[in-house]
Amino acid sequence: MRKYLLPKEGTFYKANLHCHTTVTDGKLSPEEIKKEYMKKGYSVVAYTDHNVFLDYQHLTDEKFVALNGVESNTPADGGGPLSKDSKVCHFCAIAKDKTNLILPCYHREKYFHVGNAESYRSQVKFDESEPDYERYHCLACVNDMMQRFKSAGFFVTYNHPGWSLERYPDYIGYRHMDAIEIYNGSCIHSGYADYNSKEYDDFLMKGRRIFCVGADDNHNRFPIDSADCESFRAFTMLKAKSLTYEGIIEALENGNFYASQGPEIYELYYEDSKIYVKTSDCERITMSANGRRNQTVRNQGKGLTEGVFQVTPDDGYIRITVMDKYGKTASSNGYFVDEF
Repeated sequence: MRKYLLPKEGTFYKANLHCHTTVTDGKLSPEEIKKEYMKKGYSVVAYTDHNVFLDYQHLTDEKFVALNGVESNTPADGGGPLSKDSKVCHFCAIAKDKTNLILPCYHREKYFHVGNAESYRSQVKFDESEPDYERYHCLACVNDMMQRFKSAGFFVTYNHPGWSLERYPDYIGYRHMDAIEIYNGSCIHSGYADYNSKEYDDFLMKGRRIFCVGADDNHNRFPIDSADCESFRAFTMLKAKSLTYEGIIEALENGNFYASQGPEIYELYYEDSKIYVKTSDCERITMSANGRRNQTVRNQGKGLTEGVFQVTPDDGYIRITVMDKYGKTASSNGYFVDEF
């Protein structure tokens, strides 16, 4: 029986799930972000400024969905200023319900220090019955923060472990994210090690059933049309029933998407112990299984747009990576064989 890993029905919508604006330390306003991203074929942007959670639904229309989000973080080790060797943890949280405007883990005096954040503090809503939430860079605090956001109805993505200087002993204990940024576009563009395929495999090999997303983390400190601009570097392609807030959230919750730096995955399904994938023109398609049993098909000079791979019960999980002639990749979510 055929099982579609990317739904057969629905439409693909291009999304940036990590974005900064003039609300904190970005250089473009929320309205300018919508305009520039729509020019590049995007239909969805999650507005995730640092510790400032606002309502962006005035930007949503029949051709564009603005997701209400926030990037939350722990302070540097020891609570001091960020230094060259300070470890931190950043994660994005996207509200699943567009009417949910209460920011978890709120502190009445701290954590509004980035860019213009202080100017927007009065617009942020929080549960006034809750005490101030103190943050620390430690396993217990990160897990508690992520769990509080998830319990409050947010989709949580773990961000740029490379830039954050987090290594395996730091991140492997994080328990409450829905996804990891396999591509952080601005970090990769700036030379950081934030093509996080190994980190994603680390979680999958531990049996952690999480998704992977691509996002820009754009601040737009350089002109939008310059080679230094960090926008349009990585994205998530969501297969949704409708271009509505509810339709996009449903696609996120169900893992109906893939992450990419450029290549496209048109079709992905499982049938009779095989994985079938159809893609844009590429140089190679790889199925990774349980971190080691990889299979690859390559362009033999005739063009490559599809692959078929054998799956065995011992594979644990599989995921697909597509590479184009420029070395850019697209990554499917990890799929566990016991669910086929």
